[in-house]
Amino acid sequence: MLYGFDIGGTKIEFGAFDASLRRVRQHRFATPKDYASLLDELCHTVQQADSELGCQGSVGLGIPGIIDSISGSLLAANVPAANGRRLQEDLQERLGRPVFIDNDANCFALSEAMDAANQGVASVLGVILGTGVGAGMIFRGQIHNGLNHVAGELGHMRLPIDAMQAFGGDLPVFACGCGQRGCIDNYLSGRGFEQLFFHRFSERLAAQDIIQRYREGHPSTVVFVEQFFELTACCFAGYLAILDPALIVLGGGLSNFDELYRELPKRLPRYMLKFARVPRIEKARHGDAGGVRGAAFLTLGTQAATA
Repeated sequence: MLYGFDIGGTKIEFGAFDASLRRVRQHRFATPKDYASLLDELCHTVQQADSELGCQGSVGLGIPGIIDSISGSLLAANVPAANGRRLQEDLQERLGRPVFIDNDANCFALSEAMDAANQGVASVLGVILGTGVGAGMIFRGQIHNGLNHVAGELGHMRLPIDAMQAFGGDLPVFACGCGQRGCIDNYLSGRGFEQLFFHRFSERLAAQDIIQRYREGHPSTVVFVEQFFELTACCFAGYLAILDPALIVLGGGLSNFDELYRELPKRLPRYMLKFARVPRIEKARHGDAGGVRGAAFLTLGTQAATA
């Protein structure tokens, strides 16, 4: 049995999956505010599942953070109870079994790579266009973490030189929480979409309202969204030049902007090498469940892709 936890700043989702990767248990609870309580809740949930299912399940955790590759401590500002702690090591000691832990965007990408429809796809790039821009890279069933466990932090690549022209020459250089300026995280995310619109029109609208106006044909909004499509294409072309995935899967709030799947394949070629092909670009199949699925599947090793 495979156990997964999707740990967020306010809630934690637990799922137990059988050998066919079907979820057989689901449980949500508030994220504890202190570390001792966090450990207690995670251990209690695992032990209760063991008792109910009559087995000792494997344990995987997805969390919005990075494990320091040297110290093993967790860098997770959005989960204060775990920040700076050796969560993986402490859980392993308490539970008496291996515990696997990875970034939530990597878990999202792994969930999609493990979907039955994507078996045989050797390289999957999962990109979350949500509050920020997160990503995970799966090569032949394995998460690629890199030397410092920061591979996939595509939101912290800088805007490409084409970006200013793509956005009509009026593109602000936003400061980023990472301490840099011009990070893609502040442009292609739902938050970035909204702040770009505010920059252009001095009107604060939610992303869904901007999209609705676009679909209704409001002239200024049509121009804005067309430029946003172009901006997204030139940024994604940089990702493709580095990673060249066979499949891109989109998650997060902006992944529900269905026109992206029509527009990106049309616009990407002008920014790509002339002989390069645009990969499949699809919406995530498992929605909000991707994080807990991917966390549970961290224990499976190299089973997602073979070709």
